[in-house]
Amino acid sequence: MAGEFAGKVVMITGAGGNLGQAVAQRFQAGGASLVLVGRTATELEAVAAQTGGLVVTADVTDPASMEAALATAVQHHGRVDVLAHTVGGYAAGTPVHEGILDTWDKMMALNARSVLVTAGSVAKHMVDNQIAGRIVVVLSRGAFKGAANHAAYNASKAAAQRIIESMAAELADKGITVNAVSPSVIDTPPNRSAMPRADFSKWVQPAQLADAIAFLAQGSSSAVNGETLEVNARS
Repeated sequence: MAGEFAGKVVMITGAGGNLGQAVAQRFQAGGASLVLVGRTATELEAVAAQTGGLVVTADVTDPASMEAALATAVQHHGRVDVLAHTVGGYAAGTPVHEGILDTWDKMMALNARSVLVTAGSVAKHMVDNQIAGRIVVVLSRGAFKGAANHAAYNASKAAAQRIIESMAAELADKGITVNAVSPSVIDTPPNRSAMPRADFSKWVQPAQLADAIAFLAQGSSSAVNGETLEVNARS
């Protein structure tokens, strides 16, 4: 519905990526004011050229960096009503018994710590300012079950899911909802390059996932809290 985010300020992390760009386009179409957060200014500026929005470089795993990003957003827009956290990463390929500590640390930082830091910082802003906000995090099917050679990745996504569920319970009485979307394979150039023989038509389109995020961010979804919405297309 056009205009459903009019008057709302939406912070999008990972806004320079393929999914982040689609999410920015979806919220811009809904009338939101955007705060585009990422590590690479040139990528963010390219998205901002299409969607508008405030460009903020930040490390979403670092509390001080996120506090600075929030301060910049508040300075320009006065508040943040919605967080769409699209940051995440994938690494696998080694059994636990062969040693995975380096991969473990990387995945836990990117997939779990980033949720803890970013969602926690934005939630505090919402609580302190009595904002009935929406927090939506992108997970994956890897959160649901372990798989061979994927211990670090799956554990990091499962940890992120537990964070989301815990925050939802903590914030429910404050009018803040915390939910997640869990896609199967997203149709992006890197995924096509990694799996060139796959049937891309079965994959989730970034715009489809952006629609799911927007649904959970709307005021009309206020009764949905602590849930993970699976978005699998035909894959």
